[in-house]
Amino acid sequence: MKLAASLDWGALLPLRLRAQGAAVGAMAGAHRSVRRGAGVEFAGHRAYTPGDDLRFLDRHALMRHGTLALREFETETDRAILFLLDSTASMGFRGRRAPAAKLAVAAVIAAAIGYIATRGGDRIALEWLGAGENQGLAARGGSPSFEALVAALERATPGGELGRQELERALSRAARAKAGSVTIVLSDLLDFPDGAAEELAALASSGRTLLVIQVLDPDEVELPFVGPVRLQALEGDLVVDTDASEVRALYLEELARLTARWSAVLASRGSRLLRVVSSDDPIEIVRQALAAIAGGRG
Repeated sequence: MKLAASLDWGALLPLRLRAQGAAVGAMAGAHRSVRRGAGVEFAGHRAYTPGDDLRFLDRHALMRHGTLALREFETETDRAILFLLDSTASMGFRGRRAPAAKLAVAAVIAAAIGYIATRGGDRIALEWLGAGENQGLAARGGSPSFEALVAALERATPGGELGRQELERALSRAARAKAGSVTIVLSDLLDFPDGAAEELAALASSGRTLLVIQVLDPDEVELPFVGPVRLQALEGDLVVDTDASEVRALYLEELARLTARWSAVLASRGSRLLRVVSSDDPIEIVRQALAAIAGGRG
């Protein structure tokens, strides 16, 4: 499969290795699971793997059979991680200084967190924000679920706009998640329908955690162009001829206002906005995401 035919992966191929590398780097010195807190009901055993929390090592199995096994616990929560990825046309943008398109960077972040989640015993699911033929994933756990997530992300194709119908379809699935679940939205948050911020923020209720990661290209963050430029919208037919130097201050002000509004709406419901740039170190992005999730579940 020629991945570049559907998505500009730039320097981020192969996805599996990039995601695992970011996950391992982010996990250094930290607990692997996205979950927080101990379980309350014994659910069985699984084989020990290096890096597991030794507090849950079954000493009786070790003494009787010489087997390294971990005791697993279940809680009354769903313990699922749902990724909502924006696959609209604007997510396919890649400026000159970015390693890949925004959607490719978002895919690496999602896959890395998915790797950590499945290693920690959580289930993962995938849904798309936007029209298109991209396939989602039902919640499931274990190594096969990580492989399925990678395969779905590798096949992603950015295109189209996020309409009211597509937004409601994605949110209806996320709204069914039970207490203890985590929803992670990865998007540039550009050209969303009116009221989208409030509707997404509502997912942070009934014991559920929500994190929105805004992924922007370096050129979108700085508008580094000089002199006359022609700017064409990736979503819609809008074309603007202007002088970049003259409109830069106004553009940056509007972008800051957009981010501030999303941040305020999310904070009002106890969730958080994490703004990242596609040229940032994926390891640091994943670390910040895990810290935000842990803080949100405190």
